[in-house]
Amino acid sequence: MWIPTEHEKYGVVLASFRGTVQHGLPLEIGDTVQILEKCEGWFRGFILKNPNVKGIFPSSYIHLKNAHVKNKGQFETVIPVEDSVITEMTSTLRDWGAMWKQLYVKNEGDLFHRLWHVMNEILDLRRQVLVGSLTHDRMRDVKQHITARLDWGNEQLCLDLVPRREFSMVDPDEISVTELYRLMEHRHRKKETPAPASTHHLFVHVKSLMSANLGEELEVFFHIYDGRENRPLSERFFVKLNKSGLPKSPEKTERQCTLFVDLGSSDLRKDVYIVVHIIRIGRMGAGEKKNLCSVQYRRPFGCAVISIADLLTADSKDDHLLKVYACNTESEWHQIHENLIKKANSRYNLSGSNSGLAVALQLLHGDIEQLRREYMVLFTRGVSITRKLGFSDVIMPGEMRNDLYITLEKGEFEKGGKSVARNVEITVYVLDIDGQVLKSHVAAGAGEPGADEYHSLVLYHNNSPRWAEHIKLPIPVDMFRGSHVRFEFRHCSTKDKGEKKLFGYSFVPLMQEDGRTLPDGNHELIIHKCEENTSLAECSRYLKQPFSKANLPSNNQTLKGTKESFWITSFLCSTKLTQNGDMLDLLKWRAHPERINDSLSKLKEIDGSEIVKFLQDTLDTLFGILDESSQRYGLKVFDSLVHIINLLQDSKFQHFKPVMDTYIESHFAGALSYRDLIKVLKWYVDRIVDAEHQDHIQQVLKASEYIFKYIIQSRRLFSLATGGQNEEEFRVCIHELFMSIRFFLSQENKSTSPVAQTQAVFLRTFPAVYGELLKIFTMREVAGFVRETLGSLPTAVHADCLEAVRLQCIAKTVESQLYINPESRCILLPVVLQVLQAHMQEQRDLVMCARILTSMLSLIIKEENSSAEPVVSEEVELIVESLLGDLMRTILEISNRPQPAGPTMRLQFQDVTGEFVACLLALLRQMSDRHYQQLLQAFSSKDNLRDFLLQIFTVFRILIRPEMFPKDWTVMRLVTNNVIITTVLYLSDALRKNFLNDKFDYKVWDSYFYLSVIFINQPCLQLESFSPSKRKKILEKYGDMRVMMGCEIFSMWQNLGEHKLNFIPAMIGPFLEVTLVPQPDLRNVMIPIFHDMMDWEQRRSGNFKQVEAKLIDKLDSLMSEGKGDETYRELFNSIIPLFGPYPSLLKKIERETWRESGISLIATVTRLMERLLDYRDCMKLGEVDGKKIGCTVSLLNFYKTELNKEEMYIRYIHKLYDLHFKAQNYTEASYTLLLYDELLEWSDRPLREFLNYPMQSEWQRKEYLHLTIVQNFDRGKCWENGIILCRELADQYESYYDYRNLSKMRMMEASLYDKIMDQQRLEPEFFRVGFYGKKFPFFLRNKEFVCRGHDYERLEAFQQRMLNEFPHAIAMQHVNQPDQTIYQADAQYLQIYAVTPIPESQDVLQRDGVPDNIKSFYKFNHIWRFRYDRPFHKGTKDKENEFKSLWVERTTLTLVQSLPGISRWFEVEKRELVEVSPLENAIEVIENKNLQLRTLITQCQSRQMQNINPLTMCLNGVIDAAVNGGLARYQEAFFVKDYIMNHPEDGDKIGRLRELMFEQAHILEYGLAVHEKYVPQDMRPLHKKLVDQFHLMKSSLGIQEFPAYVRASPVHFTNGSPRTCRNSVPNIISPDGGRGVARRSYPAVNRYSSSSLSSQASNEVSNITGQSESSDEVFNMQPSPSTSSLSSNHSASPNVTSSAPSSARGSPQMAEKHKHSRENACLSPRERPVSAIFPNPLDPAQRAAAHQIGDTTLPRSDPNLSAPDKVRATFSSWSLDSVKMGAPSISDSLGKLLCPPVPPRPPYSGSSAKNMRSQSPVSASRSPQKTTVPPFTPSPTECQSTSLVSSSPVLSGSYSSGISSLSRCSVSEASGTELNAGDHPLYPLPPPSTMPNSVSSSSDEPIRRENKTPPPYSVYERNNPRRPVPLPHSLSIPPQADPPALPPKPHQLRTGSMKLDGTSDPRVPRPRPLPRKVSQL
Repeated sequence: MWIPTEHEKYGVVLASFRGTVQHGLPLEIGDTVQILEKCEGWFRGFILKNPNVKGIFPSSYIHLKNAHVKNKGQFETVIPVEDSVITEMTSTLRDWGAMWKQLYVKNEGDLFHRLWHVMNEILDLRRQVLVGSLTHDRMRDVKQHITARLDWGNEQLCLDLVPRREFSMVDPDEISVTELYRLMEHRHRKKETPAPASTHHLFVHVKSLMSANLGEELEVFFHIYDGRENRPLSERFFVKLNKSGLPKSPEKTERQCTLFVDLGSSDLRKDVYIVVHIIRIGRMGAGEKKNLCSVQYRRPFGCAVISIADLLTADSKDDHLLKVYACNTESEWHQIHENLIKKANSRYNLSGSNSGLAVALQLLHGDIEQLRREYMVLFTRGVSITRKLGFSDVIMPGEMRNDLYITLEKGEFEKGGKSVARNVEITVYVLDIDGQVLKSHVAAGAGEPGADEYHSLVLYHNNSPRWAEHIKLPIPVDMFRGSHVRFEFRHCSTKDKGEKKLFGYSFVPLMQEDGRTLPDGNHELIIHKCEENTSLAECSRYLKQPFSKANLPSNNQTLKGTKESFWITSFLCSTKLTQNGDMLDLLKWRAHPERINDSLSKLKEIDGSEIVKFLQDTLDTLFGILDESSQRYGLKVFDSLVHIINLLQDSKFQHFKPVMDTYIESHFAGALSYRDLIKVLKWYVDRIVDAEHQDHIQQVLKASEYIFKYIIQSRRLFSLATGGQNEEEFRVCIHELFMSIRFFLSQENKSTSPVAQTQAVFLRTFPAVYGELLKIFTMREVAGFVRETLGSLPTAVHADCLEAVRLQCIAKTVESQLYINPESRCILLPVVLQVLQAHMQEQRDLVMCARILTSMLSLIIKEENSSAEPVVSEEVELIVESLLGDLMRTILEISNRPQPAGPTMRLQFQDVTGEFVACLLALLRQMSDRHYQQLLQAFSSKDNLRDFLLQIFTVFRILIRPEMFPKDWTVMRLVTNNVIITTVLYLSDALRKNFLNDKFDYKVWDSYFYLSVIFINQPCLQLESFSPSKRKKILEKYGDMRVMMGCEIFSMWQNLGEHKLNFIPAMIGPFLEVTLVPQPDLRNVMIPIFHDMMDWEQRRSGNFKQVEAKLIDKLDSLMSEGKGDETYRELFNSIIPLFGPYPSLLKKIERETWRESGISLIATVTRLMERLLDYRDCMKLGEVDGKKIGCTVSLLNFYKTELNKEEMYIRYIHKLYDLHFKAQNYTEASYTLLLYDELLEWSDRPLREFLNYPMQSEWQRKEYLHLTIVQNFDRGKCWENGIILCRELADQYESYYDYRNLSKMRMMEASLYDKIMDQQRLEPEFFRVGFYGKKFPFFLRNKEFVCRGHDYERLEAFQQRMLNEFPHAIAMQHVNQPDQTIYQADAQYLQIYAVTPIPESQDVLQRDGVPDNIKSFYKFNHIWRFRYDRPFHKGTKDKENEFKSLWVERTTLTLVQSLPGISRWFEVEKRELVEVSPLENAIEVIENKNLQLRTLITQCQSRQMQNINPLTMCLNGVIDAAVNGGLARYQEAFFVKDYIMNHPEDGDKIGRLRELMFEQAHILEYGLAVHEKYVPQDMRPLHKKLVDQFHLMKSSLGIQEFPAYVRASPVHFTNGSPRTCRNSVPNIISPDGGRGVARRSYPAVNRYSSSSLSSQASNEVSNITGQSESSDEVFNMQPSPSTSSLSSNHSASPNVTSSAPSSARGSPQMAEKHKHSRENACLSPRERPVSAIFPNPLDPAQRAAAHQIGDTTLPRSDPNLSAPDKVRATFSSWSLDSVKMGAPSISDSLGKLLCPPVPPRPPYSGSSAKNMRSQSPVSASRSPQKTTVPPFTPSPTECQSTSLVSSSPVLSGSYSSGISSLSRCSVSEASGTELNAGDHPLYPLPPPSTMPNSVSSSSDEPIRRENKTPPPYSVYERNNPRRPVPLPHSLSIPPQADPPALPPKPHQLRTGSMKLDGTSDPRVPRPRPLPRKVSQL
């Protein structure tokens, strides 16, 4: 049976449990569980991180822990009973764990590893705490470490700042908001800027000396030297080095390491140096040989310096190599360091090139105790301490020091009868009173122990040596009296075995008889002569002699006159001895009573350090004098006491205040002193007003704190001694004293007057007195003193400084013990509030006001649950009444002020705002119902209440601002929001009661709603973005405050009634923003408000256009910011049933009368949201990719077509432009910007500032856009489109006579023409992509697109790119259309294959002589349609001849817009499928091969080829294939009786095939003739072989002689032939120059080529023979065996299905076994079998129509025939190059035309003409016979159309390239336009007899068709006509002076000037731009 648990409430999982039993709860190791029930070894409960899932688990898996249960019962919560630091650590580590793994995923390796170390460290520390065996101090340290690391990790992971007190987290509900703010601020500051340390220490570690000339032991001395004052700052640190330059005692680290302690911040400057002196110990001369002399001398070696500033940058203990300079001249040794500091290095030699002293130097900061903790190793290992000379900046009491420093400065010696100067050495001894040498009391420096004596340097042969050596004599205090220092002088001989001979001595006593020590400073000592050592043993003999020349009596001239002297400098640093006689006189006042007056007067002149040394003795002396003779010396003693008290205010001595406090508490014994002290103090206060000089009085008042301490302590001692006598008298004295103080404070004075300054001095010290008064008086009495004293200040204070001081005084009062007591607080509060109110109203001293308020309010919460509740309530009431309004005004004022400059100012500014905000929140949190009622009732009028509400709502909006608190202060923000929502709930009542119905006030209500919306949208309340644990904590503590506020908004909205109309449409945007918050309850509350809005708007105006417009605008901006989600759209649309009390919006609307328009609006909004959500999701991705661009295009078109939102449309145009520009899609960027350009006119209308455009005229903006677009077209190599815009701009400049810019524009245009001719363009690939499945974004889902590939991008690369963009997509391996299961699948499927573009405009492509550079543009730009061919076998497959059953399935895709355009891909609008029969396929194959041969032959003739190899390879491929059964296969398949009998309808086509075969044979014959002419010698055998094989081929075809019509003109070579010059149109050519007979040709369909030689023309040109991508591939170009009869040695890879990889192109020839793998052959677009786009057979009438139109060209038979004759020529007179056509369907285009008969010739039905073109008059004019048509001369505005023949890129060697420039250039009207099915031509065609004349007339009108291509850069409806695109002038054909033998191919005349806007032909309608607004953007 399950029993509720009593004690087992909380546990931790010890082992993972799978939960496989019924109702089992799966557990992970480490989970924490709350236990509800137990039963026989099982528990029931839940995991704390997921409390909704409950289940059972074994009790043995759980480790139980003690826990405290809150709200026992159903909703109980369990809090583990453990140290709060442990709890925090556990939860924090859990949060970190998840984030830590994410760091690894995000590749943030550095932070990942650092966090890992910190987490391990925290876990170790946690174990230590849990074990519980730590001492109290150690536990404190461990907790400090833990919290420091937790804070570090939180900061690194951008988590919240945790407020702490004593390492424990603080519950914000348990402290006041001001206290919370203070804690947060303290932690933030601590994190931000650590306080700079005032004390610094220098660590030195000597490593070694590296020098070439060692060999002797060395002594190294370090000290810190002040270069500015030229004096040492520290003692010396002394290290001994051995002969190798290494430390002598390596095991004793304290001998090598030292800490120079107590450096002040002022010592860390550039001119403070570390100076190193090095002394060698050895022979006199450094280079002397070793002799017998064993005496060693201390001799100079070298010096080094380094500035201490150099160490400030180095944090670690960097090793420094100090350069050591050797001293050349020993006389300068004493100043070598100064010279090095002055950079006078040149006079010294370096001791070696790579030599120097290796030292580790490091600056450490903080006090010495802190260093001991932080650098424990340093101190445990051993380090010597090197002190500062003198006391440190701060002297600590109890510090014991007694050091005498002596510097051996210089000496003057006589020669002593020698010819050379002496080598003098000094030996220093310290002797005690008995004449005994003090052992170990002479120290050369720190680091080495003290010695008995010290030997100085020896300077060689110098009678005036200057040593400058410092020694330290640490003599104990008790040995000072009677001790003296003796200096013995010896001459060190370099001969005589190196003896040291004594020749004199000096001495100096350390203490004078009166107890004063040797004064600091220079001393000139007398050198007493002596010879023998014995004379010095009895020191009493020489001590009686004078020691210093300064002390000599005037009559002793003999010693005074002697030249020999010795100078020393002494300096005493002692805490016990004094050199001051006045100090000694005062301390010994009883011995000399007559000197008391003098001694007291001189006390002020004594140095402070001397006074603090003897502080207790001095104070005893003063109070002793006061007790004995108070009448006589009372005033003087008081003044002396004031001097000493004020001395302790100095920062140097402030640490002695505790010494004085201890003295007062424990040692002070002046029980009667209080009377005198009160009397003198009152005497001074009474004289303040009248005194002229206030300085001394101010000093007295400064000391008032300690004077009161003495007074109170004295009175207490007196009371204790007498049992409380004279109590009343004492009280009266104090009252009188305060009356005097109040009188002097009440004086009104100007701020500059001395009295005002004295008042300020008193107010500064006054709060310190409260504590002392409380020792004797009650709280109420002291509070009374304070209130009266502060209240006595004049109300109108003129002195600003006094105001500030009064405020400081109030602040200290509020922070004092007096104010903390509720009893006294009641008395003080009115005074405090009065002062605060005055200051805040005038906005003065706000920092101090904030401090006072913070202190006041932080006290209130502490009393909340005590008996003082009524008192607290009364206080809150008082504060609200006095300060609430001022507090809010102040916050508003501060927030609206401009931020002051300077970081420190800004910090102060921020602090004060935060503090005032915390005060306001604390005050509001303390207010109860009663307080709110009183507050609202207190307003005298509605206006006042209105102002108050507006003010408080504005303040709340400020509090919600993100910048109000630092971003990691979530705790503070949540408290703020909790206070705001509580207050708003109280205030909304007042709003309802006072501002509704007839009293409605829009401004207040608007402010209320605006605040509510901002409140809900705060980032810190969006719980969805938080971790589960954080979300749980917030919900438990505060609930979801957004829902509370949402309900409040709904409730208030319902109360509005008809006033709702005031908020429509203004509140639509804000409310919409609220509904975008992903909180279901909040959405259910808010969505109905929109229904309400629509309803009210409908009532008012009959529609809700306003609602709709506002809704759409706001949706766009909000979605762009990343708000909203899928659920939201469904909520709006009610696709899914919703939970909650309100029906969905759509359901509500369906009940209304206006349901249709409402539902329409919802549908529009939903569709917009689909696109916006896709847009938002795409924009989150990293790089710019197709998804982003496609999504933007989708949205842009939606705004234009469905919503007609021009401003949005333009915004998205620019977003799309930026995306393209960033991705370097410059052509697409140009087309995009053209969309905006088209909306503008060339007018002077002013446009406002918009996006990044300045305010300017429409003309200027359009000009700027034109220039930008041209620049981008140039970058995208789409120069043809740039030229059009250049011309338009040039026209504008010309019309304004702006010739300067016109010139520039023409030059730019010219440069674009140059680029067309000179620069290479890459030909892009096109790919069809299908996106299937529901997982794709809306704008891609189940749609197919054609995409323009990047440069050099082939199918595999494109496929990979798409799969990278859609990583979850599955690539489909077939090209068949998918079925519905794929469409509806919850997945992503990609189907990708390459497609071939079908060029729209054929003029240029079909014209001969046009360079490939130009053609490449027209082949790959303005492409609407794409083709994909798939070969397959129908019926039974003949293994011997597969051509019989080889069909081609041709798919034609039509796009919604042409490529390139505003995107790299566009959707497929229409898909058409046709099947090409084997016969049609054969016709296409041979046509294309013929075209290729023609092209190569022409190129060879015109010398365009560098070598003949391509022609050789092509001839070989065709002839060899034919020999091996190429053409013969076609003969076998289609020329047999069976086929002809079974397919009677194919008669024409069979004839056509036969004709093409003969034509091919003729071309081959001519090609071999050309080949023979150019073939190199080494390839002759191959040529011979080809000729032989050709004859075999002819015979296999049964050709003995070509029929006449075939021989006439198999090839038309435009660029020259064996008979004609280069630029003339050649005569009909046969190898023997035979007669020319014109012959009919069929249009070859769908070729796309770069040069045009063939006379066969078509609009769609295709090539199955494989188009090469490089010149090398030409040699391998063979048709696929599955589709071609011309080659059998090139096969597509059999394993590729339906879409060939790029590698298939131009692949090397394959092995024999692959030749017939034809069933699986899959070709890339350029290798596929091709036929007409619409290969439907034509009926005879249609064929007639085709011939009627197409064959009206001039016949080519005899140039002497007249034109009519030529037209009526027989069948044999038709030229091979006659007809140029290529419309998609002849039956569609011309079915309704009446056509005259045509000469009989073999018909065909393989293709149809696309463009019906009128013919050029040039053909007629080229006849030698005169005609009436004059020669045509091109003009700048009128040029001829290009020829209509096109050929394959292969044939031109693919030397042309073409990045497709994405512009769409339509064919000009003059060159022929398409005619839709069912349309009649605008002008009927003339009969054949008149055709030539009518054709040659320039006024001839072309047959029109609806143009499919819009202007080159617009995206608009498909039925708009295209803009004409002028052809470059280079394409026009100049008239020939010498007419050719044959007429040229037909040309069409361009009419009119070709301008971009289409004005050349009034019949062509101009595309209509978007509806324009008056305020055009």
